[in-house]
Amino acid sequence: MKINIILAQLNLTVGDIEGNTEKIINSISDAELKHNADIIIFPELSISSYPPEDLLLRPAFNDYINIALDRIVKKTRNIHALLGYPTKHNDTLYNACSLIHNGEIKQTYYKQHLPNYGVFDEKRYFTAGNETCLFNIKGITATITICEDIWDQKPITYAASAGAKIMFNINASPYHKNKLVEREEMISKRAQNSNMHIVYANLVGGQDELVFDGNSMIVDNKGETIFHAPQFEEGLYSFELDLEKSNISKNIKAHQTEEENIYNALVLGVRDYVIKNNFKGALIGLSGGIDSALTLSIAVDALGAENVEVLLMPSRYTADMSNEDAYIQAEILGVKHETISIEQPFKSFLKVLEPRFNDLSTDTTEENIQARCRGTLLMAASNKCGKLVLTTGNKSEMAVGYATLYGDMAGGYAPLKDVWKTLVYRLATWRNTQGQVIPERVISRPPSAELRHDQVDQDSLPDYNILDAILEQYIEFDTSPKNIIKNGYDADTVYKLIQLVDKNEYKRRQAAPGVRITERGFGRDRRYPITSGYSENDK
Repeated sequence: MKINIILAQLNLTVGDIEGNTEKIINSISDAELKHNADIIIFPELSISSYPPEDLLLRPAFNDYINIALDRIVKKTRNIHALLGYPTKHNDTLYNACSLIHNGEIKQTYYKQHLPNYGVFDEKRYFTAGNETCLFNIKGITATITICEDIWDQKPITYAASAGAKIMFNINASPYHKNKLVEREEMISKRAQNSNMHIVYANLVGGQDELVFDGNSMIVDNKGETIFHAPQFEEGLYSFELDLEKSNISKNIKAHQTEEENIYNALVLGVRDYVIKNNFKGALIGLSGGIDSALTLSIAVDALGAENVEVLLMPSRYTADMSNEDAYIQAEILGVKHETISIEQPFKSFLKVLEPRFNDLSTDTTEENIQARCRGTLLMAASNKCGKLVLTTGNKSEMAVGYATLYGDMAGGYAPLKDVWKTLVYRLATWRNTQGQVIPERVISRPPSAELRHDQVDQDSLPDYNILDAILEQYIEFDTSPKNIIKNGYDADTVYKLIQLVDKNEYKRRQAAPGVRITERGFGRDRRYPITSGYSENDK
């Protein structure tokens, strides 16, 4: 028995009920008329998109969802559609998926396993369902699950015991590195254990800090992936599933390298944040350093050179090679660029503050004033031109507070917020293999903030290979300082870095949102109090 399936891997916008509804209706029409499909499967919470967060608490929001659902139901005729949306039943809110056919809702399933960890807060909003949902399509018994349900064996076991041969699993599963491998291994195991074919449809696109990578797939009852939709690409993807014959693998591509995967996630996150929030483009302070160089490359790949602008803002401490490299990269990428020296505003600040700073030695205060001069110039230019300032700080800097509030932290979005400094170098090197856009000297020279004479980052921080290894263990894996030391790292260095991480939570709380690429990014994943007497920093 053959079933022509359409995976609607759509890029939707949270709260844009009207726009999402139009995209859903158009997809149903295309699936029926152009693809002659039997069934189309949409992502989790498609009408609202994911995650709608506290919009779900607004009565009017749920009323608009119901109006949109009614429109979609009326437009769904000969084709079957599996559609995810939030719904209220008896004043209880559910994460639902309905089977729609011939202008009617035939079946509705309520998500049973509500994730409440990391970036997920579903128990704040939804009540869990507890019933298996079965339906018949072309003589075949099928079942519905939603995202997290498939990570638990029980819903699959119940459906298989009831005779289901196909499981349709709708998702809004966000990206992090290694997620694709984890998903495929889990789905393969579920398919083999249940003897069911699994059709997995996932959301694609950026939503604030989250990026949804798509990667919709079909896995047969032997656990083999027989169809794979592209990663990070919106589209309607068709596959004819034959339950009586072996299916020929289709669109099964080798997994991308980690660097390519992450780079594409950053590009998608930046593109959707800028476009969905109606900015005219992006504005970047280009220093000649590797962080701003990689940020510019991402921005141009995301938005096009015509929509990106850079400011070169040298100071008395900026090396000639930094100015040269920044200019060269701006020319290579073809972006509008302008040089504005911060010397005059820096002198003015020092003059105004001279009575207060009298007899006090020069320290990081003067360095921070330079960074804040640059932040003020960028934000002023942003206000005038309508382009969003992209900050350029990386995860290593944000972890230890190696950034200036209202200075280099000033801006609306932080592409590298979840990217360790060592990964910044890997991504820059990978991007140059696709066509050189970053001058080689930017990658090879020692990193420096250039806020005083002959400054390099390693004056105040350990080598980034050591720094990132320690920080990753403490931040992403909750490893204690004592165990990090047991792993071979210098005790004084470990305790110094842990103290920096703990005391700089106040800075991170004020940082711009940025693309999440790990399982423990700053923001939604890692929620620590600013004011806290807790410490594991006891020697």
